[in-house]
Amino acid sequence: MKRQIIDTIEQYETIIIHRHVRPDPDAYGSQFGLKELIKANYPEKEVYAVGEHDPSLTFLAMPDDIQDELFNGALVIVTDTANTERIDDQRYANGERLIKIDHHPNDDAYGDLLWVDTNASSVSEMIYAFYEEGKAYKNWLLPDAAARLLFAGIVGDTGRFLFSSSTVKTFETAAQLIQYDFDRNEVFDGMYEMEPHLLQLQGYFYQYFEMDENGAASLKITKDILQQYGVTASETSLLVGSLGNVKGICAWVIFIEEGDTIRVRLRSKGPVINKLAKKYNGGGHPLASGASAASWEEAEQVVADLQELCKNY
Repeated sequence: MKRQIIDTIEQYETIIIHRHVRPDPDAYGSQFGLKELIKANYPEKEVYAVGEHDPSLTFLAMPDDIQDELFNGALVIVTDTANTERIDDQRYANGERLIKIDHHPNDDAYGDLLWVDTNASSVSEMIYAFYEEGKAYKNWLLPDAAARLLFAGIVGDTGRFLFSSSTVKTFETAAQLIQYDFDRNEVFDGMYEMEPHLLQLQGYFYQYFEMDENGAASLKITKDILQQYGVTASETSLLVGSLGNVKGICAWVIFIEEGDTIRVRLRSKGPVINKLAKKYNGGGHPLASGASAASWEEAEQVVADLQELCKNY
């Protein structure tokens, strides 16, 4: 499949790369890392990376702002996005051909070409494997800018290599990437340094979360609390993993009120939670998923389901 994707890339002069809404480091790492990889090996091609920018990821890259007509006859590649509803910039459907590159369960098999590897720690890890195939097949090179982005994406999706998704292949890929010329400290600072108001909200997390006897934990962050701490709903994504430091925790859910909906962020130290996420219009990885609740009453049902999951684990 990787060589088929390479052959397809060579056929197009315009390539537009998308990723999921509310991006994280792997979304940016895979999207922009692929862009830099293609640009370095096919400098004559026009390559764009699109989507709404997240200011917390400015240290990694800035998306391109392109006109609708560029999609005419273009190759569109979507990275790190399980289903079409979560693709950022729905103009993805306006291209001539569509490729999906992802590591989530392939419940929505969209695209003309699909490369899905659920064993990969991140799509950034997959893009490095894609480069290795290109090197063997077409003598590709990997620029330092791409190596930096892919490293950031791997670090982000593995929780600094703490998650069980980190495999031997993950560490081997990271070992190759750190040999390129980029500042790892600058990458880590960009990913993990927090403004004081975010750290204060993190303190709220630790003070007010609730956990039952089976280790199922929950926390509700209302719009009033966000306003009190001066934090946006998207910024809270940096804090979701915080409760993983709590001894005895099995799995946890954090609710973030945003507009007319409530974001549901699920994390686990053991029980598979993506099936629970699907029940509430979401999905994701076995131990890290997201969903949405229409009301606080529905949020209580999510908590009850999570408690049952931990009880039977």
